[in-house]
Amino acid sequence: MEGEALLMEGEALLMEGEALLMAFRSTGLALAAATALLPAMTATASAQTATAPAPAAAAAPSTTVPGLGAMPEVRGDGRPSIGLPAGTSLPEPDPPGIQIPGTGLTIAGLAAAGTDYLFRGISQTRNNWAFQSSFDLSHESGVYIGGFISNAKFLADPWNNTRQELDAQAGYRFTVGAVNLDLGWVGYFYPGQTKAPGTQLNEFWEISLKANYTWDKVKFLAAFNYSPNWFGRSGNAYYIEGGADVTLPFEITGAVRVGYQWIQRNFALDGYRYFGTPDYLWYSVGISREIIPNTGITATLAWYGTNISKSECIPVVARAEGGQRLCEGRVLFTISKTF
Repeated sequence: MEGEALLMEGEALLMEGEALLMAFRSTGLALAAATALLPAMTATASAQTATAPAPAAAAAPSTTVPGLGAMPEVRGDGRPSIGLPAGTSLPEPDPPGIQIPGTGLTIAGLAAAGTDYLFRGISQTRNNWAFQSSFDLSHESGVYIGGFISNAKFLADPWNNTRQELDAQAGYRFTVGAVNLDLGWVGYFYPGQTKAPGTQLNEFWEISLKANYTWDKVKFLAAFNYSPNWFGRSGNAYYIEGGADVTLPFEITGAVRVGYQWIQRNFALDGYRYFGTPDYLWYSVGISREIIPNTGITATLAWYGTNISKSECIPVVARAEGGQRLCEGRVLFTISKTF
């Protein structure tokens, strides 16, 4: 029996490795194709500049703070952006960005502090403060790369001694008619984590498609994410999200988000390789406003909730068998600064 179990585990690891290899090959081909197009795009842009009147200044990329659910968006949902995955941001301001002369490149950034780090409605800091930063380097062709860093805290060693999260992203932004689209890849990494016997590593990656469309004072947003092996080696995961940002009086932006997460392995079947909650719904409603004019300093206040009960919220044998208070509804307050 033990030999059969080891054989099954080996076959599972082999299949996981093949899936990762295919993903990396696909990502490499996409980035290579995008890179190959850059010279032609640059030449075309130069020709147009030589024969046409000077164009208006390009719009700066938007900027998002992926973990603080109520943040600007360029991760949740429709970011040129600083953004990462869906499920983490609310209003979507336009950061100024810094254009690099003669390159077609723009870099934008965002720093934030908030009362929690909520990823798709679940606390990643055990209900403690989060300090985060993200950046986005985009080319006028639509190709971009970016990164995000935050403190994080899960159950203490030997169960999980994660203390920080570092994300990387790359993708291509383009428009179809009046709809802005973002096709991307994002990897979630937890440097310094040590794996205790019988537990799982956290790292995973997703591919995503995000879209936004503006009608009068309302911006509609949607996102779809897929991972072949989600957090904690929990198998295939699918995520959808929808929402809207609304311009209100007194320079206030209102925002609403609703998302749903499907997970292949919800709870322990073999002692490890599982997430720890059922498939679930999360939602948020919030407002934001620039508190010091023309500085990019914004305050955001939002309510977040999920349909996960405490008993179903990541129970851990001998440590939190009755579940944890990480999935409960809460108010999130955030101060952010765009660059």
